Amino acid sequence: MSEPRKTKKKVVAAPSTPSSKTTSTARNTSDAPSNAPVWQASPEAKAKAKNFRLITWTLWILALCVTLFVAFWVLRQEPVNFWLLIGMFVLSGALVIPGNILWKKANILDPASEKDKVKFFVQNQLGAIVSSIAFIPMIVLLFMNKNLDAKQKGIAGAIAIALFGGSLFTGVTTDAPSVEKYSDEQALVVALLGKDEVFWTAGGSVFHLCAEVSDLQQESKTNEIVVGTVSQAHDAGKSRLTKKVTMELKQCGLDPALYDESTARQCLS
Repeated sequence: MSEPRKTKKKVVAAPSTPSSKTTSTARNTSDAPSNAPVWQASPEAKAKAKNFRLITWTLWILALCVTLFVAFWVLRQEPVNFWLLIGMFVLSGALVIPGNILWKKANILDPASEKDKVKFFVQNQLGAIVSSIAFIPMIVLLFMNKNLDAKQKGIAGAIAIALFGGSLFTGVTTDAPSVEKYSDEQALVVALLGKDEVFWTAGGSVFHLCAEVSDLQQESKTNEIVVGTVSQAHDAGKSRLTKKVTMELKQCGLDPALYDESTARQCLS
């Protein structure tokens, strides 16, 4: 077993806040033990997620108002105000995309459960759904409009499609967070390290197994590494455990064989 490398960064404790917790409520999965702990978001994380969602809904509703304005006024003018049309497309993107990003942040703080598959899908893909509702009608009506020439349709259409693509990119969630995944991550960390303790940086998006891992050694403004529980990492907006588990075990001076298929099946089933 190799010795862990040293870190030159300062390691600081995560802020002491009402932390997220797990309960012994049984999970509704065929391969999980009856007393498997279920992760719950802390009151602080729930409150922050609620604020993010309120801001997001405000942005999305404004974006849908732009869609209605374009559909029922801008594109019905003769002639169509081309620059106003372009401005409305840009405004819609400026409303939808930040909303999608905030919605994802809210889902990291307070994720849905996989038990309700419909709610789980809608909550995690709502940004893509809203993006489609906001842009597709405008794009369709743009190309159907008889008061714009081919060149205008080409320019406006390219801008609208590019903004729609950007909004879809920020709206789709490919590795959706869930209560079950957070519970499994916590169990895995304890199984590997013998304690619920992980490390992260303010600018990173994931958390790690020890302060010495290479991904945490890059220079940053604070030049600090934060240590806390898995729940505190999620409260800090970190979406998941690193996927470089085997490599990090070695860098932490632990046996990489600790993370094998059986461990993964037990804790990440």
